[in-house]
Amino acid sequence: MAFRLFILFVIITIIEIYAFQAVKTFTKTRWIIFSYALISLTAVLFIFYQFTKFDRSIGQTPMTMITLGLLLLILIPKLIVTLFLILEDSIRLIIGSRNYFANYDKDSSFLPERRQFVSKMALGIAAIPFLSLLYGMTYGKYNYKIIKQKLFFPDLPDAFDGFQITHISDVHSGSFDDSEKIGYAIDLINQQNSDLILFTGDIVNTHAKEMHPWIKVFNKIQKHEFGKFSVLGNHDYGEYIDWPNNEAKEDNFKAIKNLHQQIGFNLLLNQNFKINKGNDEIAIVGVENWGLHFKKAGDLNKAAEGLSKEEFKILMTHDPTHWDAEINKHSKDFHLTLSGHTHGLQFGIEIPGFFKWSPAQYVYEQWAGLYEKAGKYIYVNRGFGFHAYPGRVGILPEITVITLKKGLNVV
Repeated sequence: MAFRLFILFVIITIIEIYAFQAVKTFTKTRWIIFSYALISLTAVLFIFYQFTKFDRSIGQTPMTMITLGLLLLILIPKLIVTLFLILEDSIRLIIGSRNYFANYDKDSSFLPERRQFVSKMALGIAAIPFLSLLYGMTYGKYNYKIIKQKLFFPDLPDAFDGFQITHISDVHSGSFDDSEKIGYAIDLINQQNSDLILFTGDIVNTHAKEMHPWIKVFNKIQKHEFGKFSVLGNHDYGEYIDWPNNEAKEDNFKAIKNLHQQIGFNLLLNQNFKINKGNDEIAIVGVENWGLHFKKAGDLNKAAEGLSKEEFKILMTHDPTHWDAEINKHSKDFHLTLSGHTHGLQFGIEIPGFFKWSPAQYVYEQWAGLYEKAGKYIYVNRGFGFHAYPGRVGILPEITVITLKKGLNVV
């Protein structure tokens, strides 16, 4: 821990030096330079102090989220400035070396002076992520979007043609700080009037008690005609803090599982449940968390026990890496898989129908939205809540509405 803090300190120091140089080049007004230096120093000292106070037995708290948000808020813009000035320094070094060997003037400086327009351009570009991160922390994290998908399946039972599903994921109730905004999101869920609602895990960050202030709010999710089902996510197992003993960890896990019942959801633990409509039925399959890089508690064989290959199946699994690793190789076809987990890294750029980018795509092949392989689909929900960084930039919180249609998709 001490070594990592030292490395972080060295990196931040280099970035701070370059950012300070940019400000000094941009303006010669002393009170502006002094104010900038004072604010930067205060912020850096606050961040390091909070990092030293982090308690592995408690895990993420509102203060750690504020600290991380502040770190990103000052680090990313200044990193951009630093990259610009390092590039300028490289050019200055080349010009200085050329002058030295060609016609060196002993009365002049080896390096040419910094150019003001470079610093101005760097500061101007750095303002974009600064304002974006600030927006994400104040507004973007609760800017809920309804995303609708219509999926066609030739073998969908006739009675389920037009069947509508609301899908939410990654609640992370321990991060919430605005009951009015959460109430608004619950109203959006109810306004969809779906037949079924499915929740694909991470009800808390770590502790069951994080959800206690929100149970009454989430109980306002209306009863859906064909039920409310859920599964667990990686954060629901309490894997990311140091517990005093195994009994405390297990008690918390039991309490988290009980939360689903308290908000009216049927938690599927490697189980399946058949939904009947008219003379037809489909199966809702729910596995515990299974991820390439996270806890592997899911048992797909157990969850699909008693189901045939031909039956229409909707699978809930928190981590989308499960899809390529096991689900698409399984002998029983799973027509539609619903996941979450990635949050789209809560940062990226989306222009619906045209462009979608996030650093998450370099970690997850399926990271946000709809994907298809050989007639099988996975939908990765961008998440209802937020975690670690207390905001969202570009990748906004999502409530998905999926309509099942019988037939072939006509483009």
